Amino acid sequence: MGALGDDRGPTVAGEGIGRPGAGLPGAVHIREVGPRDGFQNEPETIPTELKIELINALARTGLRRLEVTSFVRAEVIPQLADAGAVLAGIDVPAEVSVSVLIPNERGLEHALALREKAARPPAGAARTEAGGTAHADRPAFDEINVFLSASETHNRKNVNRTITESLDGVTAVLGRARAAGLRCEGVIATSFGCPYEGHVPPQRVLEIAARLRDAGAQEVGFGDTTGMANPRQVREFFAAARSSLGPEVELTAHFHNTRGQGLANVLAALEAGVDSFESSFGELGGCPVPAGATGNIATEDLVSMLHEMGVHTGIDLRSLLACARRVQEILGRPLHSHTLLAGPIDWR
Repeated sequence: MGALGDDRGPTVAGEGIGRPGAGLPGAVHIREVGPRDGFQNEPETIPTELKIELINALARTGLRRLEVTSFVRAEVIPQLADAGAVLAGIDVPAEVSVSVLIPNERGLEHALALREKAARPPAGAARTEAGGTAHADRPAFDEINVFLSASETHNRKNVNRTITESLDGVTAVLGRARAAGLRCEGVIATSFGCPYEGHVPPQRVLEIAARLRDAGAQEVGFGDTTGMANPRQVREFFAAARSSLGPEVELTAHFHNTRGQGLANVLAALEAGVDSFESSFGELGGCPVPAGATGNIATEDLVSMLHEMGVHTGIDLRSLLACARRVQEILGRPLHSHTLLAGPIDWR
């Protein structure tokens, strides 16, 4: 296939034939997390120039939110050791919001220094046709994401901290990030269950979410980190979350397809009024526990289902599938996305 753009897949008219059912959102926001959550959990390390190619292509599919990298230490996640080079090399339209994952205050300092440097192009930088420098119309990134687990055991295994210690750390990061003018999301892993502890009390999750909101998070993401959620649980949880956290906080659902229930959980979240989701093209990434688990729900599967239901995403499915084909070619192995395998529905 070669570089992106050589194969855009079959023509798909419109966004499906359905109309959203009563009580469902008419439109949703999707954050593509493959370049961060996907790449960091794949065994291969994708070369920087190919990451840049893929991110640039994803930014032109109609996606409006892209998580592109992380400022975790290189020895911890070597797959993302090129965060600075990726941010310096991508060419993302101004209307697409770029986010990065921040593990702690040191990571934030590194990210802010890079953002400040990018805002001051060196003398002799390439000029655009409009007369400005490349990227002069946008910062290196617009949002930051912080994270912790709702399970003490998972949090210790993941970041070697207690939940209380993590909350203290992310509170400091959120305060500094908001002061720097950045939009902030707080992500809570194991929101629906933990592979080590089993049941995670919803009230504990909501208490953590309230702490994140009060610290400055405008958006709270709830992660089904190892695919333990079920639709009934999801529907009840998000109804409680909206009641508990109030209308000013954006609630985001992040599902994994570990046990094949990812899209069923999306539908349950939609029925509870959720209109913000995170997913990964090609079904990349996911948590390495349990062994052999599949990854995040595939963005193309999510978009295909939403379009068939008449829920607007603004995303061109053909272009998105071209990105999934390209990353499959780069990795040199089949990916698990159903729409990538079967193709989109053609109603002719």
